[in-house]
Amino acid sequence: MMQWSVPSTWPAKCRVVVMGQGYVGLPLAMRAAEVGFDVVGYDIDDARITGLAEGRSHVEDIDDHTVATHLDSGRYRPTSDAADLAAFDLAIISVPTPLRDGAPDLSYIESAVDTLAPHLTTGSTVVLESTTYPGTTEELVGPRFAAATGLEPGRDFRLGYSPERIDPGNQKWTLVNTPKVVSGVDPDSLASVRWFYNQCVDATVPVRSPREAEMTKLLENTFRHVNIALVNELAMFAHDLGVDIWEVVDAAATKPFGFMRFTPGPGVGGHCLPVDPSYLSWAVEKQLGKTFRFVELANDVNSHMPDYVIRRLEAGLAERIQTNATPIAGAEVVLVGMAYKPNTSDARESPAVDVAERLIDLGANVRVVDSHVDPDRLPAGSIEIDLTADALEAAEAVIVLVDHDDLDLDLIERHADYVLDCRNVVGGNADTL
Repeated sequence: MMQWSVPSTWPAKCRVVVMGQGYVGLPLAMRAAEVGFDVVGYDIDDARITGLAEGRSHVEDIDDHTVATHLDSGRYRPTSDAADLAAFDLAIISVPTPLRDGAPDLSYIESAVDTLAPHLTTGSTVVLESTTYPGTTEELVGPRFAAATGLEPGRDFRLGYSPERIDPGNQKWTLVNTPKVVSGVDPDSLASVRWFYNQCVDATVPVRSPREAEMTKLLENTFRHVNIALVNELAMFAHDLGVDIWEVVDAAATKPFGFMRFTPGPGVGGHCLPVDPSYLSWAVEKQLGKTFRFVELANDVNSHMPDYVIRRLEAGLAERIQTNATPIAGAEVVLVGMAYKPNTSDARESPAVDVAERLIDLGANVRVVDSHVDPDRLPAGSIEIDLTADALEAAEAVIVLVDHDDLDLDLIERHADYVLDCRNVVGGNADTL
């Protein structure tokens, strides 16, 4: 068991900076303010900061009242002015880490370090939360701070890594009750990082070094990615074999050991699954010269699921109208759900968006139903509509891509002529993946 102690140098009133006020940074900033820290929420998006300063949240898991409460208390200050970062005691970097041409793009992390560096002082602590490959904290973040400031991590300031585990829309497992993996480049760094998160969450899990913590995040999401790919490929084979994959999954899930339930769908999306496993695959190839075959195979299966949805739609429509011609051109198709997962507004890397764009390219008249996703994020060429009996009856096909809780599934079952149900939620005569 690792030994650690509460840092003796923490000031009585700790000033915390959270770099990035998105779906990860804002909940952390709110929680830190709630438990009594003085929090500066920094973001380069001026419109986002303006909204937060006016008490408006852009993150569904954080309501306006929570933001307003912490603004009024004086414990939370949103800003896009780097001068406001001065005199911080602890800073958390929670910025995006996308892929660019199949390689990790760490430019947001580098920019965050460069912005923080002028305000780094002896004895302060920096924690990276952004998802990345093993070695980033010690080989990029630490040396970049040292080059800019002359301060060495582990000697002059504390440095650690703690992977975010935010699951947008999950009401059961939140920031507070989800165990937080923590690490540091040395024992004092680990002690500082763990001390901070112990104020914010119910439990922390220390690991040997930032490399183990960085790999932990990648393992968690690679595990999901690979298992979703397994059941997606199995779903395609099961359909050709005349087997109901949903009944198979439900039956297998009755086993109380040795099985975890994963279900088919139109692909994977969001901030993690389409990106994080590729970070690991990239690192393995670059550093070891080897191919991470499981990840490459999972990427191939999951990225082609939108193609499979289109093929199933073509087959379903052709069977109904008894034609060998491609029946999609000119067809009116209602797509239900554009987010990457239920009950969120996040459409990043959403396979539903991919399905919509492919249908539009094939000449379909695409109508979209999603009360969560900002209309500006919908695919060009699609038309947003309400879910009504008239709209359903006018469509040649309805594809259920995301099962938001606010959807009237009974209405779809009663009024849609043909339903391709990618989530097995409609029932009746719906065609399932």
